Amino acid sequence: MPRQVDHESRRRLIAEAVCHLADERGLEGVTLRDVAARAQVSMGAVQRCFRSKEEMLVFALGHIGERIGERVRARLVRSPAQSAGTALGLAANEISLLREEHRAEARVWLAFVAQAAVSEALAGTLKANYAALQEAFTRLVAEAGEGAGRAEPLDPQREARTLLALADGLTTHVLIGHLTPHEAHDVLHAHLAGLWE
Repeated sequence: MPRQVDHESRRRLIAEAVCHLADERGLEGVTLRDVAARAQVSMGAVQRCFRSKEEMLVFALGHIGERIGERVRARLVRSPAQSAGTALGLAANEISLLREEHRAEARVWLAFVAQAAVSEALAGTLKANYAALQEAFTRLVAEAGEGAGRAEPLDPQREARTLLALADGLTTHVLIGHLTPHEAHDVLHAHLAGLWE
């Protein structure tokens, strides 16, 4: 059993090295040799953990998704009595990666998104991540919409898709300097407020 735990922790260590290198150089600058050096493990250790560079990248992308998911869950747990609308806002804020402390993670996430356009394996991982987020957002929109008293009922699935696309777009706009984090937060909050009117 300890050997398996060690193997998994080494895979996470390697995934962190991939993320650091991707932040510095983009995914095209990530080589197995450089990952091994950054993780302070041998090339053989990297190759024992991952059969190919693509497998390593898929794992690293999943690792980032898990980290973001853990932060979303932690924020929701801290305020268990909150409304579904508040929970949706907290989750959307977290996945949009707008805070300064998440800037490197946002750069790495977008590098993976760009690479997924030409990698079926990465695209599959992203689609699975987005499907899980869409399901959670759909549930929260439906729950929050029940008490909103709108003249026309919301389409929870469409609104969840829109919110995910908006969060991703805001990440990009902040990274390239088109919007400040504050302006992006204003856009996100205005959109969320408009859902319940």
